[in-house]
Amino acid sequence: MELTLYVTRGCHLCEDALAALAEAGFGDIVQAVEIGYDEALAERYGVRIPVLRVPATGRELDWPFTVADVLAAIKN
Repeated sequence: MELTLYVTRGCHLCEDALAALAEAGFGDIVQAVEIGYDEALAERYGVRIPVLRVPATGRELDWPFTVADVLAAIKN
């Protein structure tokens, strides 16, 4: 299982999301993806970051999300 967190440099909400995911025990399966180097990602996620994506299901969660939200997204 892998989770993708779309982030950008200098985003305190992104740092908060990463910290919350690590604290909840998801730190080892979260891959942070910098959107600033990819025009398509910046256009898609630029005003929404941080966004957590569950590649296995295609579900996306906009911040703020809870541990319960993440668990539900993983299961569906």
